Amino acid sequence: MERIAVVDGIRTPFCKMGTDFNDLSAQELGRIAVRELIERTGVDPNALDEVIIGNVCQPPDAANIARVIALLAGVPKQVPAFTVHRNCASGIEAAVQAEIKIKAGEGTCYIVGGTESMSNVPFFFRKEYQELLTALSRSKTFGDKFKVMTQFRLRMLSPIIGLQMGLTDPVCGLNMGQTAEVLAKEFGITRQEQDEFSLVSHQRAIAGREVLREEIVPVTPGPKYKKTTEDDNGPRENQTMEALAKLRPYFDRHSGTVTAGNASQITDGAVALLICTESRAKELGLQPLGYMRASAFAGVEPDRMGIGPAHAIPKVLKKANMKLSDMQAVEINEAFAAQVLACVKALADDKFAQKFGYEGYTGHIDPDILNVNGGAIALGHPVGSTGARLILTMLKHLKRNNLNTGLVSLCIGGGQGAAVILERA
Repeated sequence: MERIAVVDGIRTPFCKMGTDFNDLSAQELGRIAVRELIERTGVDPNALDEVIIGNVCQPPDAANIARVIALLAGVPKQVPAFTVHRNCASGIEAAVQAEIKIKAGEGTCYIVGGTESMSNVPFFFRKEYQELLTALSRSKTFGDKFKVMTQFRLRMLSPIIGLQMGLTDPVCGLNMGQTAEVLAKEFGITRQEQDEFSLVSHQRAIAGREVLREEIVPVTPGPKYKKTTEDDNGPRENQTMEALAKLRPYFDRHSGTVTAGNASQITDGAVALLICTESRAKELGLQPLGYMRASAFAGVEPDRMGIGPAHAIPKVLKKANMKLSDMQAVEINEAFAAQVLACVKALADDKFAQKFGYEGYTGHIDPDILNVNGGAIALGHPVGSTGARLILTMLKHLKRNNLNTGLVSLCIGGGQGAAVILERA
């Protein structure tokens, strides 16, 4: 079986919701990343078999956003495209779909990635107001319209916040921050441990700003085009433990430990990767950045969704016939500090391995090789894009530091985990 090559990748800066990319749609962010990838690699868009893009918030004005992005980016109309949605792992799912299609013999060259504009998740009318507006539109006479309007109540204008709905699990009823609180209590993770982890994320992101620019295309947002954004705007240069300690628990006001400071930032951004068979990359004259060796997904309880990586990681290691100690670098998405720390603790616990039959595929993760350039607490988490960003960041890190093998993983809202093993070319 041929190796699956990740030829190259690019991403926009990741920007906090409501800031630099407030006026850019998810499709425009995706267009920027895909077009830049085509330009930088020099790949002929006619050589593509398909475009696959991950997206969670699914903007209503860009149904099948992957197709919209592909056409806006200049991909020929005969190249099909489809959108994938696996919550936080949508960007990884896009890459895995290309892997599956290649292995099935359906194609040899794909652009994949993810895009998200969390700034532009809509608010919704309440059902009773929708029904009133519908009745009003169907009314024929002034009298009929007046009768409908007498049913109006001011409470009907109270909006339903789409982002809030999306970040709440419909099965267990907890929002994502509350699931992190579940793990913090289960694993005895203190507020100080979470804040210390978060501080390191900011420090590493600031220290790694120059190397992170290797994966970023500067963006000058319209319509005024006055300011160019070159870097992620989430990392705080002067972040301190004192500042983090001042933040009150956000999801459990009385006994919680999860705050806005030790949780991922709500963010806008897009990522694009070019994935081919090794031979196809050679035919096209392209030098791969690295290879996808194996991928795996795992299911867990929705109210403990953050523990997903601790289950996906042993599965992917077993699939690749490798050990955790073989990994020279590890990225676990920082949805919440408590969640990453819980996964690290679980993987280092022999009882956890025995309980789930993971013996031989778990172990201690050296903090010095974990999220070495910071993670989502500092960089942000545009949910549809993050999985693809992890692949790009890891392969750039392996190449830059002459390392051979890396592991990326993340938790998934709804109670899942994803993991991919990557190798340097």
